[in-house]
Amino acid sequence: MGTDEIRESFLEFFERKGHKRLKSFSLIPKDDPTLLFVNAGMVPFKNYFLGLEEPPSRRITTCQKCLRVSGKHNDLEQVGYTSRHHTFFEMLGNFSFGDYFKEKAIEFAWEFITQVLKIPEEKIYVSVYKEDEESFRIWNEKIGLEESRIWRLGEEDNFWQMGDVGPCGPSSEIYVDRGKNKRERFLEIWNLVFMQFERDEGGNLKPLPKPNIDTGMGLERIASFLQKKESNFEIDIIYPLIEFGERVSGKRYGKSERDDVALRVIADHLRALTFAIGDGVLPSNEGRGYVIRKILRRAQRFGYKLGIEKPFLYEGIPLVVELMKNAYPELITTLKATQEVVLEEEKRFINTLKYGMELVQRSVERAKEEGRNYLKGEEVFKIYDTYGFPVDLIEEVAKEEGLTLDLKGFKELMEGQRERARKHFKVKVKGFKEIYNTLKEKVGETPFLGYDNYSLETKIVAIVKEDALKEELSEGEEGEVILKETPFYPEGGGQVGDKGFIISEGGVFSVEDTQRVAESLIIHKGKVLKGKVKRGEKALAKIDIQRREDIKRNHTATHLLHSALRKVLGEHVRQAGSLVLDQYLRFDFTHYKSLSEEEIREVEELVNEEIRKNNEVKVKVLPYEEAIRSGALAFFEEKYGDRVRVVEAGFSKELCGGTHVKRTGDIGYFKIVSESSVASGVRRIVALTGRWAVKRSYQDSLKLKQISQTLETSEENLTEVVKNLKEKLKEKEKEMEKIMKDLAILKVKSSLK
Repeated sequence: MGTDEIRESFLEFFERKGHKRLKSFSLIPKDDPTLLFVNAGMVPFKNYFLGLEEPPSRRITTCQKCLRVSGKHNDLEQVGYTSRHHTFFEMLGNFSFGDYFKEKAIEFAWEFITQVLKIPEEKIYVSVYKEDEESFRIWNEKIGLEESRIWRLGEEDNFWQMGDVGPCGPSSEIYVDRGKNKRERFLEIWNLVFMQFERDEGGNLKPLPKPNIDTGMGLERIASFLQKKESNFEIDIIYPLIEFGERVSGKRYGKSERDDVALRVIADHLRALTFAIGDGVLPSNEGRGYVIRKILRRAQRFGYKLGIEKPFLYEGIPLVVELMKNAYPELITTLKATQEVVLEEEKRFINTLKYGMELVQRSVERAKEEGRNYLKGEEVFKIYDTYGFPVDLIEEVAKEEGLTLDLKGFKELMEGQRERARKHFKVKVKGFKEIYNTLKEKVGETPFLGYDNYSLETKIVAIVKEDALKEELSEGEEGEVILKETPFYPEGGGQVGDKGFIISEGGVFSVEDTQRVAESLIIHKGKVLKGKVKRGEKALAKIDIQRREDIKRNHTATHLLHSALRKVLGEHVRQAGSLVLDQYLRFDFTHYKSLSEEEIREVEELVNEEIRKNNEVKVKVLPYEEAIRSGALAFFEEKYGDRVRVVEAGFSKELCGGTHVKRTGDIGYFKIVSESSVASGVRRIVALTGRWAVKRSYQDSLKLKQISQTLETSEENLTEVVKNLKEKLKEKEKEMEKIMKDLAILKVKSSLK
């Protein structure tokens, strides 16, 4: 059976058994910040198993794409060296949420493998948890499997748990006998998990009121058995990628174990890159992006070992799409973007790879000459710090040569470097942290009441000057004022702090900046303009209203811009930083290349279209989990509490604590003024709104008019005139070059006379 046929027959079988078929979820867990990637078929259903959400059906079946490259389930280093390990793989599964249990699950599994897959009964063996008599009886008495073919195993092999506490239960694994002459005779193909207990903090087990079923069958494994292949890498949806590696390297699979490892790595990693980037993960230096960059560079390194010294992985992406498009047609739409991302990343790393490999090899040879079985910490540090070669690749190269790394020495050198960089900063902020923590203990947190209030009567509860508490500030003195409650927004979430005035019984304090410190204390930095301000005085706190209104326009526009970019460029776009000021907004986002003029215009028009619709900007405070389920975008680098603000503006919905306009029409007008690169895979847009956008448009129009008048043409013909001028300039430059050459020849000739 072909792999596509196996996948479809599994899903069809369980549909006939009353299961709802769901398409594979994204590799990025939607509402589980504890995981970088979906690494098992049950991950998207965690909340159903925990009883936090109601499933769309009591019976579900899926073929889930998975990536195991981080955390407890990390197979990356084994990939290439074994016949079964993968980073990317597909997991077939059937799930029951309080519906059927052990007997039905076992019956379904037996029927599928014997009647649909036609695996002979005599080739099937199973394992059960040693204390699970119920499962043993079902296999033995109900199914009729001989006792000798039912293995009783311990907790490590046949007892599953989601964590140290929570749902857990025994499991039953199904094996096929590949024959006595096989290196791996018994191949595990399916794991049936019987989630019937809940473990408490004391380690005690109590029965769940509604036990669940979670199963997982590795598609690549069962395909290798049915297609009579020695390894997963030889099945119909992977072996063509081995052949791709052969074509670009000139090597042949099966001739050398060293080359075979490299070809397997390339085949596996091509699949991982295609699916992960297709789901919106771009190579970067942190989080998911770092993992994808690591996979890509590992594949490049093994390509280098095969003699490939140029970008090549991007050429294999279309083949992955061709092999997988029947099950995952969305790959077709992301093909071009994925290729471009991979190519740019390969170009960026290829020179580092070549030089880094030479440096590592020299260090390896030096270690062997000196009789060492490790690379020194300073050697690793120099290769990493000076030349930018990743430590994980240094470690892998050393391991292949039978060496280890002095990671302790390396980490000490790294920490020393960080400490030197932090030293000045620590001295600078040490006193501030101490005084703020002291203040927080004395006055508590500062309630922010500025969403609806631009001014309010309050009380001055503390004054700080030069890291010390003061009773008062006099005219001309600078310091920080802490209020009982405040309408001033403290800088956060990209939005700058408010400015304004605090008018006390004895003086006027000009607020130049507002900051949140010690997590929940809000401080107002500024200067006394008149009289004195004293601790304990009543005060009127008034923000700069026009400035706040400008900031609100820019903040809501930032949300609209984010959504517009995702619509125009793709779902891979993610916020990578923002700055919301009164005069302009700056938005950094993940994308692999510069935007074309057409893309910029399309983004700008989408935002202005939402502005013209004048929709109400809705703000709700919801439990975090509910907010995520509602489709609100969250940024995992941000800290969120149990309850969060959800801001919905037109086609945008995000978690945000900032201030926003009441209706999208309040923004007035949106204009992009620049688009540029910030870092690898990160772009930046600067834009204006409201009066500032109108002012810029007027200035641009005036400039165009002045240029047109200078060139004695209309604004409509300006582009053509400038183009003609450039051509004439090029011609003049060529004429000048010819004249200079002729003069030089004449000079030489005259000197020879």
